[in-house]
Order: sequence, then structure tokens, then C-alpha cells
Amino acid sequence: MDDVVPERIDRFARLVGPASDGIVAEMDAYAEKTGFPTVGPAVGGWLRLLARVLDAERVFEFGSGFGYSAYWFAGALPGDGRVVLTEFDEERCERAERYLERGGYADRTVIERGDALEIVDAYDGPFDVVLIDNEKERYAEAFEAVRGKVAPGGVVVADNAVTAGPMDFDALIELAAGEDVETDDATRGVAEYLAAVRAAEEFETGLIPLGEGLAVSHRTGTVSNKR
Repeated sequence: MDDVVPERIDRFARLVGPASDGIVAEMDAYAEKTGFPTVGPAVGGWLRLLARVLDAERVFEFGSGFGYSAYWFAGALPGDGRVVLTEFDEERCERAERYLERGGYADRTVIERGDALEIVDAYDGPFDVVLIDNEKERYAEAFEAVRGKVAPGGVVVADNAVTAGPMDFDALIELAAGEDVETDDATRGVAEYLAAVRAAEEFETGLIPLGEGLAVSHRTGTVSNKR
């Protein structure tokens, strides 16, 4: 967290948002100890609320780490709902399995080992919520791979739409304004993603200034995949 998205806003969002539990506290402690990035409880609570408001049944994640965001999503799904997690690292997959099982969500999650951009090809959708949180330079590619599988009325959420690691927020603003500036691959990747979702006629995009920034793109139309 830095001064791009103020810490006090994040803290306030945690105080007024959906409550976490003991397992989330363990996950937060593990993330802090290891330095592994997660969306954090403020964004996690918002993701759970978003899934609940949408009456979501199917969620797909590009990049799941050790299951942090999936844990929040799973708490909003019906018993026959599913979150598809994608992760390369076997240890993270095993850790995600343990957290999700202890939380009572094992039957609502599917953990896929490998490259999310290859895994998504095996799924027809439709998905009510898609979270893009993989390599920043591949965000636009992820969107193109999944955009036709998002249910009308569903959303695509991209984490790190404002900041992450080496990203340069000032350069991101200039790129969004159409300027051509020298910057790192992560910043350029996010800018390319934002340009892609803005150019997609079937999506409307807005920014949520929580955590490290969320770009939320709503697919217009009536939800048609409900049983």
C-alpha cells in the first residue's frame, strides 16, 4: 500500500465492510510473513459482496495464489456454485486446498494447476464474475480469452489497476490519456488492459479505489445463465 490508495481508506473499508473470520486472519498473517501479495480484507469483503449482489454461481480467477480471493468469493456462492482457481505453484495449490476445506468451501472450488490462459480454454462458461490477477503484461490477453464467456450482467474485475510492485501510477495516467511514455512492462500491461476493456462495446468499466485499485467491467444485458 502507498499513498496512491491511502491506507486510512483501506482501513475504513475493512471496518464497514463484510466481516472476515479466523481463517482469513491466518491467511493475512501468512501473506504478511512471506510477503506474498493478496487483495487484502477490504477488497476481499468487497468481492464477496459483489458476488452476492450479482447472485453469482460461477467465478473464474486468472491467478489465485494460495486461495485468498477465492475464499472470499466462495462465501457468497450457493452450495452448487463454483470458483475455478488457477495457479502454477503446487505448494500454493495445496495451501489453498487446506484453507478452503477448513472454511467449508471445498465443494464450491476447483483448483486447476497450470497457466490460466490455457486452462480457461477448457471452460465454456458462462461466468458471473471473472477476476484477473495474473501477470500484468498478460491482462489484456486474459480479457480477450474470457470476454465471450462472461454472462450478460456479469463482471470482469482486474486487480492492481492503480498500483503494484514496480508500477508507475503517473505513467499509467499518461498512458490512459493517450500519451506515449517510457515505463515498465507491468504499467504498460495494465494500460493496455484498460484500453481493451474500454474499447469493448459490450462492457462498461469503472474504477474502485480500494487495495491496489480495481477496474470493474460490467457486461451489459440481462443475466441469462440462472437455473
